[in-house]
Amino acid sequence: MSIARKASAVACHVAPGIEAIDWPAAWGDLDTQGWTIFPKLLSANECDAIAGLYDQPDLFRSRVVMAQHGFGRGEYQYFDYPLPQCVESLRTQLYPHLAPIANRWHEAMKSTIHFPAEHAAFIERCHAGGQTRPTPLLLQYGEGDYNCLHQDLYGEHVFPLQVAILLSEPGEDFEGGEFVLTEQRPRMQSRAMVAPLQKGDAIVFAVNDRPMTGSRGAYRVKLRHGVSKVRSGHRHTLGIIFHDAA
Repeated sequence: MSIARKASAVACHVAPGIEAIDWPAAWGDLDTQGWTIFPKLLSANECDAIAGLYDQPDLFRSRVVMAQHGFGRGEYQYFDYPLPQCVESLRTQLYPHLAPIANRWHEAMKSTIHFPAEHAAFIERCHAGGQTRPTPLLLQYGEGDYNCLHQDLYGEHVFPLQVAILLSEPGEDFEGGEFVLTEQRPRMQSRAMVAPLQKGDAIVFAVNDRPMTGSRGAYRVKLRHGVSKVRSGHRHTLGIIFHDAA
């Protein structure tokens, strides 16, 4: 089977879930805390089908064992082009809803970078700048695995929001393994946050910086994300990053 045929083997219908999102409420969450949850963006069957792609190495461009790099424990694989239909659909259909808040954030942080309305145009910018490697990825954790706090930057061209979708059911497929974020404000201690995800839920969160409004106007706060230790079972996650890598 060719890679192209494999990539089209798993389909999902993301448009109804995206249309059902309360976008003003989501934008409000992103502004106030840097992340928001889209409940049940994918069905259980779609989650299982995507998690099952992990064992098809021809779909991926590279595999990373976290312990070898000090990233934690567990492993992940970056998809190669062409992306599976479901992954491509999530990337291209979520982006237009997130680009307006990305532009508003950059304006508040005095950045001159503006993001186009469509994802294809942004990918063209990435590729013109030498960032040509796809970044959507599948992560796999077993008992004792975890992911250290980090940021997914990959190059000069960075879209300031990304998405992670939990493909496994907490309490059934695994225990522990909470999605964790930290927020660092200037001259303050870091704040830790735990996102209560269920199977099929998507979390949208800041890749790096986001603006907050203080007494002297907007200032930058920095976010990092990771996964706490999995106490038992297996956990799979789909990561949707909107910029490509150098």
